[in-house]
Parts: sequence; C-alpha cells; structure tokens
Amino acid sequence: MSQLINFAHRGASAVCPENTMAAFAKGLELGATGIETDVQMTKDGKLVLIHDESVARTTGAEGLVKDYTYEELSSLDAGSWFGAAFQGERIPLLEELLELTKNPGTIVNIELKNGAIQYPELEKRVIEAVRHYGMSEQIVISSFNHYSLVECKLIDPEIRTGLLYGEGLYKPWEYAKLAKADALHAYHRAVLPEWVTEAKLHGVVYHPWTVNDEEQMKALIDAGVAGIITDYPDVLSGLLQTKGV
Repeated sequence: MSQLINFAHRGASAVCPENTMAAFAKGLELGATGIETDVQMTKDGKLVLIHDESVARTTGAEGLVKDYTYEELSSLDAGSWFGAAFQGERIPLLEELLELTKNPGTIVNIELKNGAIQYPELEKRVIEAVRHYGMSEQIVISSFNHYSLVECKLIDPEIRTGLLYGEGLYKPWEYAKLAKADALHAYHRAVLPEWVTEAKLHGVVYHPWTVNDEEQMKALIDAGVAGIITDYPDVLSGLLQTKGV
C-alpha cells in the first residue's frame, strides 16, 4: 500500500495565514507530505498563490488579483489579518513554493482558480513552471473547471489531474476516465468506502477535502483514500503514524 498523502490545505492554515510561505513551511514542519494551494495570475502574467479572486479578505486592500501587477501585489501584507506575528507575509509566487518543496519530494496540489475569472493560458504557464523545476512527478493539478483539466492533459498527458467537486456526482470514476483525470478531489461527505474501492478498480484515487475532524480522518484512512486535504496536517500525521499507513 502506497503512503497516504497528507496535504496541508493552503499550507498549515489552521495556525498560519493561508497560502503564505510561513504556512507552507509550517505545514512541512507539522508532518505534511503534500501541500495544497491555489494559483491565479497577475496583470503582468506572474503566477501567484491566493485563494480568493479579490485581495480583500487576506490583505485588507481592494480589487482583484488580475488587476494588480506582481510588484503591486507583493507590497500587500497577507499576514496581519491572521495575527500580528505574521505581519509582512506576502502573497508568494508559485515558483517560491516549488523551490521549497522540490528537494523534500513533497507532492504539490495546485488548484487552478479559473472559474469566476478566466486567466489566459493559465494551464500552459503552470505546467511550464513545473517542468522548469523538474517536478512533474510531484504535481497534481486540480480545478472545479474540468475543461481546464482536460486542457492540462492535452498540454502534458503525463501530468496528474484531480477533479474538484462537491456532492452527488454519479459514478465519478467513470466521469474521471472521460476527463482523463487521475484523482477525485471530492468534498469529504461525498466519499464512501465502497466508492473508493470501485474507483481504485478503475485506476482512480480519492483525495477528499477539507477534512479537519479526527474521526472523519480515521474513517477515510480506513476507506483507503490516497490522500487527505486538511488544515491540520499535524493531527493527520499523528493518526497515520498510529495506524502505520
């Protein structure tokens, strides 16, 4: 049995401001073997890691990521909203995270945030960055925009993709095959043990999100999921050590 991937959701976002280098580094420190993050694009084409299309919630500034240059965006404080100790944390570049995770062999789940806003050639640009770091085998690209994931496979058939979705998708492993996806990034309540087993038979794995309850973690480990996305990588790490997974 391959080792279950412990994905720190936006880094260790329970104890650090999400999608900052502090959160990513802390996630690894707390036992994460994977990092989950969100990528968008600045006005001048830089790949930046932030969840919301707007900068308001995590920086207190106004406007959309797409309307900022990287220089403008990098001047914003993305840490103070979480706590005074994180004042001065910045919105990082994708390349900074790849640099951090390359040598430990960490799996990086890059969510393409191209639903509400369509970023031109986002798929191509992300894959180029990944190739530049020689990290194709460490990457899973996910999105709620499944057309985007099909585009990723056209660009690079070897890159792993994960379909993000909520509940109610019927026989998602068959849909995954249609989209040539490798993984199902399902809302955790949309994951039953028998579905995990059925998906495995079709060569598709589950990476459910966002699992913060210890009992739910245990149930999903027992169900045989391939990875779990959590705000608490330390809790999941402890459970995996106990269970020897």
